[in-house]
Amino acid sequence: MRRVAGTVVAGFLLLAGPALAAGDPDVAALQVALHARGMYRGTIDGMRGPSTTNALIAFQRRVGLVPDGILGPATRAALGHLAGLELGARPLALGARGWDAAELQFVLAWHGFPSGVFDGVYGNHLQRAVMRFQRFAGLPAVGFVGPRTLAALQVPPPKCPLSLRWPVTAPVGDRFGPRGMRFHSGIDIKAALGTPVGAARAGTVTWAGLADGYGNLVVVAHGSGVRTFYAHLAWLDVRVGERVRTGEEVGIVGATGDATGPHLHFEVRIRGAAINPLTALP
Repeated sequence: MRRVAGTVVAGFLLLAGPALAAGDPDVAALQVALHARGMYRGTIDGMRGPSTTNALIAFQRRVGLVPDGILGPATRAALGHLAGLELGARPLALGARGWDAAELQFVLAWHGFPSGVFDGVYGNHLQRAVMRFQRFAGLPAVGFVGPRTLAALQVPPPKCPLSLRWPVTAPVGDRFGPRGMRFHSGIDIKAALGTPVGAARAGTVTWAGLADGYGNLVVVAHGSGVRTFYAHLAWLDVRVGERVRTGEEVGIVGATGDATGPHLHFEVRIRGAAINPLTALP
């Protein structure tokens, strides 16, 4: 018999002009360019803090420019192909690379469609993320970024229309957002191995099995386009097509897939777009 897991009482990001509330795509593109030159080793977070400024100054010294920490024309030219046109200055398609491609990766990730490594390259991963976003936005899924796709990216990401319950009682570790050179599309809840994981809301199981990176994964559809993901489970207690109640056990915490230790990776998606789970939890 499955158990009912316990509960715990424990912003949404807009594209405002050229910047997101959680980071500036322009700064993220600078971080990507500096990383490609071996000068920046921090997280691609779009924050112009000391690590980014110091990396820029070190790069300027290395190439013989005035080390003023200002991204002027000479510094941009020295950064090479990853410091070209701004997002919107040209259409983007498979094979493109540059500053605008890095900005696009960052903006898409915050809209719920990460594309792998932030590298300023419009490769297959980015093309697939673009197509998923285009379908989400009701546009033709052509994998080509022009004015209509850029206009759709000005719309705020969705909010969860349903209230959810914490799947386990434990503190949060890694949060939703940039992590290293990638984007973390959920939250990691630091529960112990074997902790029962409860459904965040009543719904129907649409996936119960292994998935790349996620290890043992359960996905529950709740209606209104909302799905919740429970990853790295040690084992599963549900089957595809099964109805579960709020709090009903779907599995137990493990460390399967790309996990460095026991925890629950928890995601919330709205019509395919990953949102910050903390905005949907009490």
